[in-house]
Amino acid sequence: MFEHLPAQRLASTPRVDVQRRQVLAAALSVACLPTAARAAPPAQPSQSAKPEGPMISFRGTEFLHRWSKGGQHEFTPQRDADLTRWRDMITLNLHESATQGEQLAGIANQVLANYQQHGKILQTRSTPRTAQRPAEHLIVAVLGTPQLLEAAFARCLLHEGVGLVAVVSHRVYGQAVGPEMSAWLGANGPQVEQALMAWAALPGVASLKRLRGGA
Repeated sequence: MFEHLPAQRLASTPRVDVQRRQVLAAALSVACLPTAARAAPPAQPSQSAKPEGPMISFRGTEFLHRWSKGGQHEFTPQRDADLTRWRDMITLNLHESATQGEQLAGIANQVLANYQQHGKILQTRSTPRTAQRPAEHLIVAVLGTPQLLEAAFARCLLHEGVGLVAVVSHRVYGQAVGPEMSAWLGANGPQVEQALMAWAALPGVASLKRLRGGA
């Protein structure tokens, strides 16, 4: 379980994507407290989403805005315009009602609980609060359906004074793709985690709020 750490303490089809958004909505679109979690209705993605709004850069790759709803914003590389068959995605989820460390820890625990219900947790850790930086939380998991596996790296932080959950995801399609996903995680997992936790050039809250639905 995640807790607010005080400064002195150490510490493959459209249906598949609809299911993913239901999981993310339940896990990420929560209110301040975990007891007040709310799931937003999912939206059907189009086959090819036209980019709109800002591009974001992560590990040398440009990600274009594809879809937004209820504070949840999805970005994929140029090659992944088809939201029913994407391979890499960044999802940014705003939680404007979360402004304190305790509230952020509640969101992180809700993410963890939902990932536990829909996959396997690979790692969790927290970065203690300091005088210069609020506490942050990381959850790494593998989610799956019979048609695919998805590695998810979720960073929970206070960004410009409000809660933000930044999720970096990678998919492998097909049946019995466990070895392929294991190989990808072995080759990329530590680098993705390090880059995500060090990612300082996150989009501003105001720019995210201006994004429209896209797909």
